[in-house]
Parts: sequence; C-alpha cells; structure tokens
Amino acid sequence: MTIISQGAEAILTKKGSNVIKDRIKKSYRLPEIDTRIRKQRTKKEARLLNKAQSLIPVPKIIKLDEKNNKITLEYIEGKKLSDNLDKLTNNLKICKTIGKQISILHDNGIIHGDLTTSNMIYIPSNKNKVKNKLIKNNTKVELSNNNLTDISRNERARVHEGTINIKHEPSDSEASDKVYFIDFGLGYESNSPEDKAVDLHLIKQALEAKHFKHYEKYWKSILEGYHTSANSKAALNRLNKVELRGRYKQAY
Repeated sequence: MTIISQGAEAILTKKGSNVIKDRIKKSYRLPEIDTRIRKQRTKKEARLLNKAQSLIPVPKIIKLDEKNNKITLEYIEGKKLSDNLDKLTNNLKICKTIGKQISILHDNGIIHGDLTTSNMIYIPSNKNKVKNKLIKNNTKVELSNNNLTDISRNERARVHEGTINIKHEPSDSEASDKVYFIDFGLGYESNSPEDKAVDLHLIKQALEAKHFKHYEKYWKSILEGYHTSANSKAALNRLNKVELRGRYKQAY
C-alpha cells in the first residue's frame, strides 16, 4: 500500500486499483466525541457518493467500513485539474462541464463543500482506440479498427452477409471527456440558495488563487455551464450577497 495523500481529515492509501480513505483521529477531541464525529462524516460522505454516482462522474464505493471509519473507493486514473487545467487546450470546455456538474449536484440537493480543482480529476477521451465486438456463438470477440483478419474466411463472409453480427460498442474515441469530482468529506445535503452560493464562491476563489492568469475566462465558462440549470438564478443572485459579505469583512 502507498500513501498518496494526507490531509487534515484523512489519509488516502492506494491499494491495487482501489483507494482507502481513513479518517484521522483527533487527539484534541474527547475520544467518544472524536469517534462519533468521524463515524458520522464517514457515513455522510458514503451517502453523498452513492447519491452522486448516478448524476455525475465520482469514484464508486467498493466497501464502507463504518466500524473503522474507512471507505474503499475505486482509484481514478487521470489528471489532477489543479496541476493540468492551464496546460489543456480544451480548458474552457472543461470549465463549462464543471459548471454543469455543479448545477446537477445542486439540483439534487448535494453541496460538495470543498469545490477546488484539486478535488477534480480529468480523464480525456482517447482518440486512437476503436473497439467492435463480434458476436460469435454468443461470445464477444474484440476486433481492432474493424479488422476482420482475426476470424476465419468463412466467418468474414458471414459477417458481410449479415448472418454474424458485429456489435459496435462506444469507444474511447466516441466518449466524452470526463471530470470526476472527488472528496465529498465536507459535503452535505441542502437545497438552500445560500449553501449553493457558498459552494460556487469556493470554486471561484479556488480559480482566482490557483489559476489567476486565466481566472476570468474559466469562471465565465463555469457560469455558462451552471446556467444550464433552470434553478441557477436563485443561487447566483445569492452569490452576489455572499461576495459582498466577504468584501465587507476584508475591509475591516
């Protein structure tokens, strides 16, 4: 096992194709209170991930260990957006996708609670792979680039005659680029415009801090994506008030 990340709340350890999230004990809390808090947060995060996985790309839960406050998740092999967003040629499209996915979460009452590009993983569509499946005696035989040389001459003739079917499955080249949202440890359920606005304020601040050279166009694209929700107006109106409060505090 390899430790891949250690934060204030948890340690992430990679084991094979999975990641184990282990919530850290806090010595400054009473043991019984610490145990209760870690258990509650572990269960809450698992609940949010289960709800979110039917909505947007998020890691799937492999195992929930409530007794030891651990969640085993699938490991997402991709590019951490905080380190790669500025290098990508389609970064504005990615930001629009981010905005859409935030709106989907919000429309379903999910507040992420820690929206930063550090908690997003980008997986580009692969332009080079084309996969087809030959259905042969109820067995799928993978073909490459429609190449039928892997099957017999007689079978090739039957393919062209239509007596053997080739099932074309969506390939990586046809798949859309994906942005996975990870780490729902600070998330919760709410339909409040205030909570949604704070979530948006977090990603806006994160862009300004980490991607300051391109911050304005990134944020514009995120808003474009977020506007795809019919419910976006209330949260965005509230966002103005949240930002005004922040500026007022900074002034003093």
